[in-house]
Amino acid sequence: MIEDGDARQQILTELEALRKEVYNIKIKNYSIVGIGTLVVVTGIAFGVLIPAIVPGIAILIYGFVMLSKAGPKETQYRYSYKHSLVAYALKTIDESLKIDSAQALSVEAFISSRLFAKAPDRYQSEDQVYGFAGKTKFSFSEVHAEYKTVSQTKNGQRVDWHDILKGVVFCADFNKNFKGTTMVRPKDFSAAFGAWISMTLPIFASAEVVKLENTDFDKTFITYSNDQVEARYILTPSLMERISELNKRSKETISLSFTGSLVFIAFPLNENYFEPPISKSLLDKNLLQKDIELIQFMYGIVKELDLNTRIWGKN
Repeated sequence: MIEDGDARQQILTELEALRKEVYNIKIKNYSIVGIGTLVVVTGIAFGVLIPAIVPGIAILIYGFVMLSKAGPKETQYRYSYKHSLVAYALKTIDESLKIDSAQALSVEAFISSRLFAKAPDRYQSEDQVYGFAGKTKFSFSEVHAEYKTVSQTKNGQRVDWHDILKGVVFCADFNKNFKGTTMVRPKDFSAAFGAWISMTLPIFASAEVVKLENTDFDKTFITYSNDQVEARYILTPSLMERISELNKRSKETISLSFTGSLVFIAFPLNENYFEPPISKSLLDKNLLQKDIELIQFMYGIVKELDLNTRIWGKN
């Protein structure tokens, strides 16, 4: 939790004043929209179209215009929350940590990570936290990647959206230039079927299944690589144990990839992090609790995977 101090208190005081201003603007303007709606509905119900509906529509338009004008104030509040309060909290964990609410994991980086076999048709990423944990540079971003399916119905085409990942993607320097790409994926039905295809008809697969000598690891994950020797070199017994321990701390099975000189880890999560409350006071003692827990968890991965121990050199 954020330490007490004058700087923290000043940030909270200024942000709380801004939050109340945004909240009061929204309440006022939603009330205007509500009154306009009530007048229109009443006019329709009692058949007094011109005396009631015309003023009602005018009130509605005024309310929506005022709501749109309140947008920049809310944007300013959200930006200030992340770049003052969250930034302050990050410094209490490590001075090198920063947050960028605009730049996050690009769709190109997401695809090139090869965490997932399917490329997204719709992609959003925000709130990248980055910095160093010891010697190791790392970052993590919120990601929502989806693919679509199109089916024919009697009324035409139907488009459905499906999650590839809704959660957080962690990325860190592994201090080794990989020759190939190694992917560690959850052992669900589709992965098991893909593994069967890969082993039976390897010509159809861009990477083959890697058989590892860790029974517990193989029960949870399927490992693919286009460089079998390197995959076994990366996934030492110690690292497999650490990945298994890390996975136990996650609610859903994680995915990993080792490509370029980076390790990527995808965590499926349903929470939306680093978003400021509008209707709830910033003086709540549990403010930022889930955000701090996420930051500490991600920061701890470098230690969990022992990435600061330079086993290899990049050359």
